[in-house]
Amino acid sequence: MRLLLPLAALLALPSLAALAQSAPVPPVAASNPAGIVNVTVTTSWGPIVIAVDKEHAPITAANFLKYVDQKRLDGVNFYRAVKIQPGYGFIQFGTGNDPKRTLPPIPHEPTSKTGLSHKDGAISMAMGKPGTASGDFFIIVGDLSTMDATATDPGYAVFGQVVTGMDIVHRIMDAPTSPTRGEGLMKGQMLEPAIKVQTVRRSPALPAAQVPTPTPSVG
Repeated sequence: MRLLLPLAALLALPSLAALAQSAPVPPVAASNPAGIVNVTVTTSWGPIVIAVDKEHAPITAANFLKYVDQKRLDGVNFYRAVKIQPGYGFIQFGTGNDPKRTLPPIPHEPTSKTGLSHKDGAISMAMGKPGTASGDFFIIVGDLSTMDATATDPGYAVFGQVVTGMDIVHRIMDAPTSPTRGEGLMKGQMLEPAIKVQTVRRSPALPAAQVPTPTPSVG
């Protein structure tokens, strides 16, 4: 908040214009909301910045950050694009069960516990069933809150939100897929060619005005 000086005080200041021209401009303050860690996924098509939510999804967020800090996602691919309909679907990347990259699976952290949701830009864990998620992740395009947990369905585990780079996410979503590659339900969903992930690193906080804070869903 700026403090406004009375007019008389302003007139009494010597060479105010000169001081303003010579004084260094302070940097814009940048800090993450509590519990948020920014991670930049640098792809061959450009960067995607994710706000990882350690506060609301501590187990799942810690797992992702372990992959980041151990550089296990450097050199992997975005390899899958599920195109449900225009503007709805998700893109997937990760270790692809590579034993040299993949850490042990983690307990399931459902959205009914975290309060997060599979909204546009959310990042979530790929898994076959609860307790099998490890090193593969997907980013939502559109509102796919039908993937949230219910009384009869464990759903998937959201742990963060894309804050910049959704244009890259959409480009990957629209990229061509092979009509024959993939097994079972994944047939026809495999990107061809895959999009390279060059590095995945923790990154500095963005100016607060540029960062929409991931918030738990209501109701």
